[in-house]
Amino acid sequence: MCLLTRIRQVLTAPWQLFTGSDAHPRVPFGESTPAPGAPQQRWSNLLSGNTTHRFRNTALLSVSRVEAPVVVSSAELDTRLGDVYERVGLRAGLLEGLVGIRERRWWPEDVTFVEGAATAAAKAISESGVDPAEIGLMVNTSIGRLHLEPSTAVAVHDAVGLPPSCQNFDVTNACLGFVNGIEIAGAMIDAGMTEYALVVNGEDSRPVQEATIERLTQPGLTAKDVMAEFAAFTLGSGAAAVVLGRADRHPEGHRIVTAVSRAGTEHHELCTGDNTVMTTDLKRLLHAGLQLSQDLWTDAAEEFGWTEGVDRYVVHQVSQVHTDAICARLGLESDRVPRSFPEYGNMGPVSVPFTLAGQVDSLAAGDRVLLMGIGSGLNASVLEIAW
Repeated sequence: MCLLTRIRQVLTAPWQLFTGSDAHPRVPFGESTPAPGAPQQRWSNLLSGNTTHRFRNTALLSVSRVEAPVVVSSAELDTRLGDVYERVGLRAGLLEGLVGIRERRWWPEDVTFVEGAATAAAKAISESGVDPAEIGLMVNTSIGRLHLEPSTAVAVHDAVGLPPSCQNFDVTNACLGFVNGIEIAGAMIDAGMTEYALVVNGEDSRPVQEATIERLTQPGLTAKDVMAEFAAFTLGSGAAAVVLGRADRHPEGHRIVTAVSRAGTEHHELCTGDNTVMTTDLKRLLHAGLQLSQDLWTDAAEEFGWTEGVDRYVVHQVSQVHTDAICARLGLESDRVPRSFPEYGNMGPVSVPFTLAGQVDSLAAGDRVLLMGIGSGLNASVLEIAW
């Protein structure tokens, strides 16, 4: 029996791990015994559909963003890849003409994404008016890592100068990490574990893009090889941070209302990457992501009144193709979907808070805002804020 088969068997009948028997164990006190011949309940059924979390007392107090200063145009990347395109029979201009990304940003060579994250964090703390000594939790959601250990969170914590009483850790979930970070921090605030929380993220696309250019200029590659790594050139660098606090202490804050999530982990091999390489099945990833988002939306939209109209849909910033497709599939009003990807590219988990920060001045009290994230794997979430 292969390992995967054994794992699935244990998940559907965990008692076999200990008893070696197909017989169901004795039913715990207070539970009814299934009728003879009745089908056994499987865990997979219990775990299907959406996961929903309603927040009781968490508010967004500030959101900030930091732009990486080095502008890298798609035309510049096309020039550097010109010989590659010619050799494999591809045409230049796809990044801007098809994907819709004119440029992206890099950090200078002497600046790390950790410094960018720390700058965004310091800005968010200042704008929130919260004393840094009162922040009891810092969640870093960066995909990028300086090391496997220690966490990136400790470097950001140190750079910001947070107190030793501030718990800190990394949460990584591809491009969905920041939305997950808000969920976790909000749950801890609701539970009374902390008064204030900081969620922060910094990303740096320079290393993977430089490494990809170097790799693709080697002989022997085909058009298929180039397209498998094409998504790496859609990435961008930047940083963002939010401060969360108790809503009952901050009536001026923006209430975190609910978060709905859904997993489609059968697609976990469609996009993989590290600091030097990113490979993607572009077509299958797009289709799977759209279906997962639609499944989540279908189960949740009516319950939470999203079908009655939302003032701003802050979607993950991937491309023009993705944005048009998600608007069409979910019936979103396109003019209520802000776009940052043409100038900044896909900044991973930074994209959603970065785009939200650019909308703050145009939002009014009472506006309904949805943060709509999706991450390779696949996982999708929608988090509602009452502005």
